[in-house]
Amino acid sequence: MATIESIQKAYIDHVLTEGQQPKSVYVFAKKNKMPEDEFYRSFGSFDAVEQSVWADLTNKTLAEIRGQEVWTQYSSREKALSFFYSFFELLKSSRSFAVYSIKKHRGLGTPKVLEPTKDIFESFAEEILTEGIETAELSDRKFFSKRYKDALWVQFGFVLNFWINDDSAGFEKTDEAIEKGVNVTFDLFQSSPIDNLFEYGKFLAKNGGLKEKMGF
Repeated sequence: MATIESIQKAYIDHVLTEGQQPKSVYVFAKKNKMPEDEFYRSFGSFDAVEQSVWADLTNKTLAEIRGQEVWTQYSSREKALSFFYSFFELLKSSRSFAVYSIKKHRGLGTPKVLEPTKDIFESFAEEILTEGIETAELSDRKFFSKRYKDALWVQFGFVLNFWINDDSAGFEKTDEAIEKGVNVTFDLFQSSPIDNLFEYGKFLAKNGGLKEKMGF
């Protein structure tokens, strides 16, 4: 009986050998000696197979990093970095498929194959960002704090595209892109001189009467 994993493996083998999706589920099932309904018990389409490969990789990454002894001691920034480094390390073993999948579905916005991955990632991002705000590691800005997870997803997309085009040995440039990109993003999440200026502006607005009292 076909399993989710065996269908994923057969599908990946097909697209990497043929450079395109199978012509139909019937043809795919026949080639892999399975009844057609076995495919539909697990997936509704070939795109759903690709979505599951990406989602499984994301969940595997999260399971690995959360299983580390030091995980609970990490800051929000360190948890984000751990995810990025671990995800792209795991992705190396599926590079050919990843390049095929993203290039095939590339367009404006989030590629369809990454939609379930985005949900998983944003749930994780919201979790670590909330921790960061509660510990005062990150600045709790009215309106903007809710958008932090969106900024992290944009960073994920940037690194993924960078990695796909990275031809450096061991993908060293991607590691550098992760370090610089995630750190810059978290710098923006932290308190900055702009925040201090804003707070000062609020102070002046609340205490505007001081200037009359002081004669200015």
